[in-house]
Amino acid sequence: MKISQIANSYNSSSLKENVKSEISLHKDEKDISKKESEITNLTAKDISNSYFLQYQKEIVKSSSSNLLAQGGLSFNAPKNLSEILSGLDLTNIGYNGKSLNELTSDEANDLISENGFFGIANTADRIASFVLNGAGDDVEKLKAGREGVAKGFEDAKKIWGGELPEISQKTIEKTLETLDKKIAELGGNVLNVSA
Repeated sequence: MKISQIANSYNSSSLKENVKSEISLHKDEKDISKKESEITNLTAKDISNSYFLQYQKEIVKSSSSNLLAQGGLSFNAPKNLSEILSGLDLTNIGYNGKSLNELTSDEANDLISENGFFGIANTADRIASFVLNGAGDDVEKLKAGREGVAKGFEDAKKIWGGELPEISQKTIEKTLETLDKKIAELGGNVLNVSA
């Protein structure tokens, strides 16, 4: 994306308004004026970094939601499973089926089966595709996306209260393998990426 396109999308997007609304929360008028002048002087790099951080945040959210839902359908669920599942926005990851809390045992098993929506291959593909589609052939974005996936996995473990089920462990391995392969194909160094 050219710098002029980034600048134009910044000027026409809601990002500028979001930043201004955050600034308006400050009570000191002098501080607001100072922050507004900083906004108007944002460079293309600042704008790009802002998009980059938002992109990584969405990856963390998507990765965590996919893994938590997948884990919730498998065995060894934590005591607060209903609370965890009710906090997930599954439509955001493409699931439009029956509420996970209302599934029968057979329905849950179908969803986590090899060809099920939350099966290892489908879940790994969904997470990796989100990163690959967002990053394209930009190695730095791919690395940031990979870091976002790894952070989403760690966040899911914290919410879960410990290690996620084996199905989720295998899913994250497959996801990272797909991303590492793409990074390597583009000449990027996968070893410098934190997991």
